[in-house]
Amino acid sequence: MARLVLSDASPLIALSRVNGLAWLPSLFGTVTMPPEVYREVLPGLDLPGEDAITQALSAGWLDIAGPGPGTPALPELDEGESACIRIALAHDGPTLLLMDERAGRAIAQERGLRVAGTAAIIGLAKQRGLIPSARELFALLHAAEFRIAPEVIRTVLQRVGE
Repeated sequence: MARLVLSDASPLIALSRVNGLAWLPSLFGTVTMPPEVYREVLPGLDLPGEDAITQALSAGWLDIAGPGPGTPALPELDEGESACIRIALAHDGPTLLLMDERAGRAIAQERGLRVAGTAAIIGLAKQRGLIPSARELFALLHAAEFRIAPEVIRTVLQRVGE
């Protein structure tokens, strides 16, 4: 069965701010977001990154899932994270969640789901030769006030030899 890659809002927003959305089809093929995430990333307020996300939807490699299951209830998470986890759990086949928030990642992993965050995506893009420097991308994200834990950045930079 085909692999399903589901994204929460945070990786889409972060990557859109550093021109990184273009790597996703090369890394993962089609990426899907739940309707709850769509409402987070495209609130219609002309925020940074909205144009890039709209272009990705138009290109067809980023798409919107149909309504997902209502269970399990995950009240400790926001709607986007909860929807990603519920859809992944209901999917009959391998899934990968793109998610940054610690609580959502922990719950997904407890339930046996694979998770990768923005930092891992940057590392993978570097390993696949899509970007010349992961360090530069982390600096751009920091300048855009997107925070990734320093130990996570160090781990990724070590892994990619920077």
